[in-house]
Amino acid sequence: ASRTGLMAYGHASGKELPELFDSIRHHQELGYKSIRVQTGVPGLKSIYGIASNATLEGNEGVRYDHEPAQRGAHPSQEDWDTRSYLRHVPTVFEAVRNEFGPELPLLHDGHHRMTPLQAAKLGKSLEPYDLFWLEDCTPAENQEALQLVRQHTTTPLAIGEVFNTIWDFKDIIRDQLIDYVRGAVTHMGGISPLKKTMEYAAMYQVKSGFHGPTDISPVGLAAQMHLGLAIHNFGIQEYMQHGDRTNQVFRQSFTFTDGY
Repeated sequence: ASRTGLMAYGHASGKELPELFDSIRHHQELGYKSIRVQTGVPGLKSIYGIASNATLEGNEGVRYDHEPAQRGAHPSQEDWDTRSYLRHVPTVFEAVRNEFGPELPLLHDGHHRMTPLQAAKLGKSLEPYDLFWLEDCTPAENQEALQLVRQHTTTPLAIGEVFNTIWDFKDIIRDQLIDYVRGAVTHMGGISPLKKTMEYAAMYQVKSGFHGPTDISPVGLAAQMHLGLAIHNFGIQEYMQHGDRTNQVFRQSFTFTDGY
């Protein structure tokens, strides 16, 4: 073991600033010391990552905190307007920093929605707010695009939740185009393949940021936690807490205390 606990981050979100601030405070009360911030955008009814969005019939007003998100007769529909998003997000992080101070590690997920130039613009505009990382700023499969992003911003980048092998990561690690590996034990073929990926990443000062939504079971999360405890270049662990019914099926021996 390299450490006794793993720093974890949770998912705070809100359609507007008061709801977002309440969600951040709630996560702090749960013990999180690092928090992902997702925000609504004026004029857009439903976008990715906002737990209080309810776009399906029968779910109106119900806050969800699990992924996959909502159950209904039809798929949920999201809105998107990149120009509005790029204008709004920096103002949100300015407000969050003013409210919660400079020390709280903040993360944000672009969810593959931007072109490389748009991603570069967002990364640059977020630099004053000292993000822990910007995740999936542009589709990860287009790896050469990350060179353009890197040329324009020093905001740390996290990528890889959609990757499956070390070959998906090889070039972007070697070329120093990412700072955090978002792979998952359950996606990468088990502990050993992801461990080999992280050993390779260590040569380039790239750290782990393993994928951890609730569609990864407590078994997959536990395996991933063992790896995180062992490697030297651990960065942070995504941790969306499972619900009571899941916890009844999957009995767990790990604990979440004081942000670890």
